[in-house]
Order: sequence, then C-alpha cells, then structure tokens
Amino acid sequence: MGLRAPRPGHIIVLGNEKGGSGKSTTAMHIVVALLKAGRSVASIDTDGRQRSLTRYIENRAVWRAHTGLALELPTHFTVPPADGDSVGDIELQEFRSLAEAISRVEYRFEFVVIDTPGSNSHLMRVSHAMADTLITPINDSFVDFDVIARVDPLNYEMTAPSHYAELVADARRQRDMIDGHPIDWVVIRNRLAALDTRNRKNVARGLDAIAGKLGFRIAEGISERVVFREFFLRGLTALDTLDEQTLGAEPTMSHLAARREINGLIDSLNLPIVARKAESRVPAA
Repeated sequence: MGLRAPRPGHIIVLGNEKGGSGKSTTAMHIVVALLKAGRSVASIDTDGRQRSLTRYIENRAVWRAHTGLALELPTHFTVPPADGDSVGDIELQEFRSLAEAISRVEYRFEFVVIDTPGSNSHLMRVSHAMADTLITPINDSFVDFDVIARVDPLNYEMTAPSHYAELVADARRQRDMIDGHPIDWVVIRNRLAALDTRNRKNVARGLDAIAGKLGFRIAEGISERVVFREFFLRGLTALDTLDEQTLGAEPTMSHLAARREINGLIDSLNLPIVARKAESRVPAA
C-alpha cells in the first residue's frame, strides 16, 4: 500500500475583459468563504497595476491587527508589472512571475483563486487556460453583455460570439491539449437592480439564449448594495461576523441580505469543498 499522490489545487479564475464588473469583490468573497469552510486557500492577483484584490487583502490584514478580530487571510501573491524593451520581454517576465507563484501553491493548497486584469493581456489569457472554474461577473447591462456575445435585439438570439467568448474558447482548447480537463465556465450577474425591471428580464433572456451555445452556466451574483463598497476599506466580507465591533456600526438588513446572496452564489459554483474535505492523504490500495 502506498500514499496517494498529491493532487493539484482547484484553480478558480475571475475573468472579464471589461473592468468594473466586480471581479475583485467576488474573488475576495470566494476566498473568505473557502477559508471559513476550513479549506486551505492561496490567492494570486495578476493585475499588478490596479492591485484591487491585493489592496482588499491588505486592508483586511490591517483591520485584523487593529481590532484583534479573527479575520481569515489567504496566502497571497501579486504578479508585479514588468518592464522590458519589447512586448515579448514584458510578457515573459510576467509569465515567469505567475509560474513561480503557481509552483509555490499548486500542491500546497486545496484552492487557488486568481484575479485577472480587465483587459485582454498575456497574463489574462494564461490564467484562463489554467482554470478549473472560470467565473465571469457581468453587470446587469447589455453593455457588459456585449463582451460575451452579440445578439439580435428582437429575439436575443446570438448573432456572433464576442471577443471575450473567443478568448475563453481558445483557453479551453489550450487546456484540452494540455490535460483534457474541462473548464467549468460560470457567468454571474452582478449589481442586480432591486426591482425586476424590463432590462433585468431581457438580460436574463439573452443569457439563457446563448448559454448553451457558448458553454457556460448562469448564476446570480450580488445586488447593487452600498455595503459591498463599504466592506473594501476594512477588508471585510458579507460572510464575516456582522456586529458593531467588526463593522464600526450596527448591521442593517442590507448586510444580512448581502450574506444570503453570497451564500447562494457560493452554492451555485459547485466547488469541490465537501469532496476535498472528505478526501485525505490516505493509503491507496
């Protein structure tokens, strides 16, 4: 009888070729949800210029030190922006930085969460090809929808995939050639309006019409709530203890609603949280 060979961690990539879709906020909540589930988590910020996820985690560490609260933190890496004489030199430096981070965490952590830039960059494309689960947040708007597909304005049928969908298709082909592992692509609708507006219904209808053709699942993300913006400065999430010590103020119904939304989102991702918990390094026959 021998020990089972270690498995690489499940890689979750947050990607969208358009900024402002809530990638970093979503990434942080996924990280904290996994940590609170008792899983080991590493995070990698490949947007070395914006550094939104990095700043979020830094804010959490500062608030933990200030309050003494037991706020969970991942092992975090930031891929720094590179300098070089050519685009090829810059891409090579950034790829090496990402590869080094991946090599340090791939077999040490059960989950690796990667936040990507809101632009079509070399690092973004490489990160997408690594994904086991690819999460694409989009705002509930046809402006964001257009990043994924062009649709007929009358029946919402797809007329052509857009540039980001083509990027994902290319990442899937690369992943298939490397190890044949499928990428579970989940599109989540962020910043949902409180009212069930005509636009909200039409966006949902459009996504339903193209999901099967492009090979993604649909999940509802988070509503347009001020509390999600307030969380950033202290590095908090809707999953943390919501009391006056943590928040600096009494929690509101919006805080509790935000928690319900995040729990629903995590459930819809179908991450192997329970399976990994049960799977230990036991002797294999």
